[in-house]
Amino acid sequence: MTKILIPYYSAYGHIYTMAQAVAKGVEKVEGSTAKLVKIPEIEVAKQALSTQEYYVKAQAVQNDVPEATLDDLDWADGIIWGVSSRYGLMPAQMKQFLDSAGGKWMTGALEGKPTAVFNSTGSIHGGQESAILTTAISLLHFGMIFVGLPYGENQEQLTADGIGGSPYGASTVAGPDGSLIPNERELLMAERLGSRVARIAKALKSEK
Repeated sequence: MTKILIPYYSAYGHIYTMAQAVAKGVEKVEGSTAKLVKIPEIEVAKQALSTQEYYVKAQAVQNDVPEATLDDLDWADGIIWGVSSRYGLMPAQMKQFLDSAGGKWMTGALEGKPTAVFNSTGSIHGGQESAILTTAISLLHFGMIFVGLPYGENQEQLTADGIGGSPYGASTVAGPDGSLIPNERELLMAERLGSRVARIAKALKSEK
C-alpha cells in the first residue's frame, strides 16, 4: 500500500475542503491510501480567532480530524501539504510544525519522498504562488522531491478567470471576506495533484 499523508492548516475551512479533494485523488490510484491530519493550532492564534464566527464553525467541522504528529511523517511514502497563505508565506502554525521536525532533517528521514503543496488566499494577488514556492524551500531542505501541477494535465490553468491553480500547485481563492468556496475547477486540480503524487510515490516505492 502506498501511503500519502495530507497535513494541512485551515482556519476557515477552505484548505480543509481542498484537502478532501486531494485525498480523493490519492484514493483513485490503485493501491494508495490517504490520511488527513491537521496542523495543531498555536495558542496565541486560538485566543485571537476564538471570537470569529467563521473560524469557530470551520474548526467544529474539523473536530474529527486527528492532529499531525512527527510519527505521521515516518508513516508516509509521500506528503502533500495544505498551506494557507499569510502575507505570501506559510502560516506560523505550519512553520512551527516543520521547525519541530528538525530531527527528521538530521536523520534524512524524509529524503526521497515526493511532496507537493496546495494553498488558499483571499485574492489572486494574495500569495497564490509565493506561498507554495517559499514552502517548497523548506521541503527541499528536508530532501523531499517537489511535485508540481503541469499545464498539460490541468487546462483549467489557461484562463483569465479569477481562480486558483498554477504550475506550482493547486490553490483556491477564498475572497477578501472569505465568503467564496473552492469551485469545481479548483477542486479538480487539487484532486489531480493528489493522484500525481500518489503515482510518483507508488513508482518510487516499487523501486526500493
